[in-house]
Amino acid sequence: MSPARAQSYGLGFYSHEVVQDKRTGLDLALKNLSPKDKFEVSFDLSFLPNRVIYFGYILRLIGDDNQNVDLVYDNQANTRHFKIIVGERLSKISFNIDDKLLFEHWNNLKIQIDYKNDKISVVSGNQSLSETGIHLKASSNYKLLFGANAYKQFQTTDVPPFKLRDVRVLQNTEQIANWPLNEWDGSVANEIENKNNGSVNNPLWIKARHRNWQLEKEFTVPGDASLAFDAANEDVFVITADSLVTYSINKIPQLKSKAYSSGRQKLVPGDQALYANNKLYYLFMDQTAVGTFDFVTGKWDKGYTNIATNNGHLNKFFNKTDTAIYTIGGYGQLIYKDSVRRFSLNTKQWEKVKFKGDTFTPRYLAGLGANATGDTVYVIGGYGSASGQQIVNPRNLYDMVRYTVKDRSFKKLFNIDVKGEDFVFANSLVINSKDKSYYGLIFPQHKFNSSLQLIKGSLDRSAYEMVGDTIPFQFHDVSAYADLYYLPHSAKFLSVTLFKENDHTRVKVYSLLSPPEPIAINILSESHIGYLLWIVGGCVVGLGIWVVVINRRKKAALQTLPEPQKVVAEITPVNETQELVASETKEENESRLHANKNGIFLFGDLQLFTPDGNEITKYFTPLLKELFLVILMYSVKFDRGVSSEKLNEILWFDKSEKSARNNRSVNIAKLKSLLDKMGHCHLSKDTGYWKIEIDYNEIQVDYHNYLNIVSNKSKLNKQRIIQLTYITQRGNFLSNIEYEWLDVFKSEVSNEITDSYIQFANSIKVTDDPEFLIKLANDIFYFDPVNEEAMILKCKSLAHIGKHSLAKNTFENFNKEYKAIYGEAFERDFHSILE
Repeated sequence: MSPARAQSYGLGFYSHEVVQDKRTGLDLALKNLSPKDKFEVSFDLSFLPNRVIYFGYILRLIGDDNQNVDLVYDNQANTRHFKIIVGERLSKISFNIDDKLLFEHWNNLKIQIDYKNDKISVVSGNQSLSETGIHLKASSNYKLLFGANAYKQFQTTDVPPFKLRDVRVLQNTEQIANWPLNEWDGSVANEIENKNNGSVNNPLWIKARHRNWQLEKEFTVPGDASLAFDAANEDVFVITADSLVTYSINKIPQLKSKAYSSGRQKLVPGDQALYANNKLYYLFMDQTAVGTFDFVTGKWDKGYTNIATNNGHLNKFFNKTDTAIYTIGGYGQLIYKDSVRRFSLNTKQWEKVKFKGDTFTPRYLAGLGANATGDTVYVIGGYGSASGQQIVNPRNLYDMVRYTVKDRSFKKLFNIDVKGEDFVFANSLVINSKDKSYYGLIFPQHKFNSSLQLIKGSLDRSAYEMVGDTIPFQFHDVSAYADLYYLPHSAKFLSVTLFKENDHTRVKVYSLLSPPEPIAINILSESHIGYLLWIVGGCVVGLGIWVVVINRRKKAALQTLPEPQKVVAEITPVNETQELVASETKEENESRLHANKNGIFLFGDLQLFTPDGNEITKYFTPLLKELFLVILMYSVKFDRGVSSEKLNEILWFDKSEKSARNNRSVNIAKLKSLLDKMGHCHLSKDTGYWKIEIDYNEIQVDYHNYLNIVSNKSKLNKQRIIQLTYITQRGNFLSNIEYEWLDVFKSEVSNEITDSYIQFANSIKVTDDPEFLIKLANDIFYFDPVNEEAMILKCKSLAHIGKHSLAKNTFENFNKEYKAIYGEAFERDFHSILE
C-alpha cells in the first residue's frame, strides 16, 4: 500500500462522463479591485483518474464582462496540453504537467495579471511563462468561473475531470480572497477572508469521498460465489459456477462475464480463492487440491469431486519467496481451526505446517494482511475457542498475531482494547509497512442486519481508530462474506460483500478514497466505546430519517397518485412462460427468470436487454434514464402514460417553455431510438400522453409481473409467492436510483410486497408448511426488519419443527432491533408469542 495522501479536501468536477446539466461549475466573484494594480489568482489542481475525455475549460477569468482570460486543457494537442486564451485567440503560453504529478498529487498554479506592463504570467512548479503586448483591459470586477458555467456569452459545458482547492487572490502581494473548498456538502463555497462566498453547481466534494463509502456496483450471480483481487490491474474477480465475472475499476469501470469452456464448477459456501503469481486460484481444501484458471482458454484445470466442506471462512495469502499459497485457521463441522497449510505452486502439493512460537487460538472470521512479499503476515481477531470445539466456551478474540514464514512461528503482539459491542473482521487487512499500520473492516457477527466499519490501527500497539462511515452488511455465516482491498493506482479502498439467498448471490462493491477521514470526534468516547455509540447513534439517526421519509412519502402519495378509479383494475394474467409451475426444476426456473434476453428489470439494478441478449442500459444518460423511468412507470402502472406538462414539471422545471419543449423533443427522439433496439416495445403519443407500448408476451418486465401478483391478493398461492420472491431477489425496487417523484412508487412496492407475504402467510397453518413459512418470514424481514407478524410467524414455525433455540434467537434479535429503533423493549415476551 502506498503512503496515505495528506489534505484530503477540495472540489471535484463532474465532466464528460455525465450529461451537460450534471457537470460541475464553481462561480466566484471579486468586486472593486484597483484596475491598475496587478493581481494573482492561485489554486491547487489535480486530475481525476479513470476518465475517457480530458478536455475543456478549467478557469474563465472574466473582467467587467468584456474580456476573458481562460485556462484550458486540450488532450488532443500533441505536445503542450495546458493553454491560455485571451479574448478570441490563443496566447503563446502553453505548458504540461507530468502525468504522475497531475493525477497523483496537487499542483499549484498561479495566473498573474499585470495591467501596467500589459503582461500575463503563469507559474506551474518550476516553470514560469509570460507574454506581453496582449492588450489587457483594466477591470474592477471579476468573475472566476471554474468548470461549467452559464454566464452570459461566456457559458460552456466543456470541462475536464479535475479537482480544485485553495483558490486564493492576491493584489500587490496582499491576500484579498481565499476559498479553501474544504466543505463536506452543499452548494456554497465559503470564503474565509471577507465572507465573499461562491456558489457551486453539481458539486463533488472530495472530503466527503474520504468519509462516505460509495456503492460502485451491485449485481447478482447464480449459486455460490468466491472473490479474488488483482491489485496491479485493479480487477475484482467473482468466481461463479458457470462463469468468471470481472469488475474492472481502473480506467473505465466495467463489468464483464466469461463462461467457462471447461463446463460448470461445483462451488461450496465459505470456500476461498485468490489471485497471485499472475494467476487465479480456487482452493479445494477438503480434497487437498488447488484449481487454476486459464484466462486465455477459459478453463479450470480442476473441479470438486464432492461438495462437502470442513474449512470455511479461513484466511489465505501468497508468499513470493517460496512461491506458495498458505491458509490459516477456518471453521467446519463445529470445529474452529488453528492449522497452517501450505500449497507449493512448484510441486502442486499441500502440506500441514508444524508451527512454533506463541499459542494461536483456533478461530475463523479473522482479518489477515501480508507485507509486499508475503513472508510476514498479521492475523487479528476472529471468533473461536481455546479447545477448538464450538461447544466449549466460544468467544470473540482480539489478539494481533504475527506469523513469519521463514521460521514458521507465531508471535502475539498485543490485544486491541474493546469495551463496546463485540466484533469480528472481514477476511483481509490492508497493511502499510511504511508507517506500520493496518486497515480492517469490523462488524458484529451476532447480528443479521449488521454494518461494516473501517478501522485503522498500528502494528506496534493496541490503539486504533474508526475511519469512514458504515456499509450495510447482512451476515449469516457461510451465506455472507466481506473483503477489503486497496487500489494503488486509484488510491482508494474497495469493500466487496457477498450474500447468498434463494440460490443466488448478491455482490456489492463499495469504494472510499484514501486516506479515509476519521469519524467525528464527538461520536467517539474513550477507548473506543464509540463503536457501541456508533451503532446506537446510527439507529437513532436512521429512525429520524425514516420518520421524515415515511411522512413525506405519505404526503406525496396523497398528492400525486391518481384517483383509485383511474388505476387499471384488470391486469393481464401472468402468461405461461412467466408462471412458475410445480413440475419445473430449479435450474429451469433459474434459466427462465434470469435469461438476459428481451427483458426490462427494475428490481435491483435497472437493466434492459435486447432480443439477442445485449444490455443497452449503458447507453442511457442520467437524463434519458429518468425520462424513460417516468414514462415507463406511468405506462405500466396506470396504462395511460404521462403528459408533456408532467414531464416538464419533473425534468425541466427550471427551463422556459420553449427550452423545455426543445429539450423534451431531443431526448424523446433519443429514447425512441434506444427502445427500437428492444423490439416489441415502442414510444407513442397516440392518446395525447407519452406512453411506452410493450408486448408483455415477448418482453419480460419484472415490475409488470409484480403488479400481476399483488393486484389481486385473493388469488395468492404458493407458486405466486415463490414467483414474487424470485422477482425481488434481484434487490429492492430501483435500489440505486433516487428521484423525488419515484418515492411514492418505491414506498408502495415495499408495502404491497410485505402485505402480500403476510396475507398469504395468514392463510396457511404453521403445521402445514413450517419450512416455507420460515423462508417467507425472512423475505418479509428483507423489507421490514422489525415486522412483528413476521417475527411471530418465524418463531412459531421454528418451534414447531423443534428448533427452539433458533426461535429464541430470532425473538432476541428482533427485540434488539426493535429497541434500537423505538427506544423501548418489545411489549411481549417470548412465551406469549408461541401461545
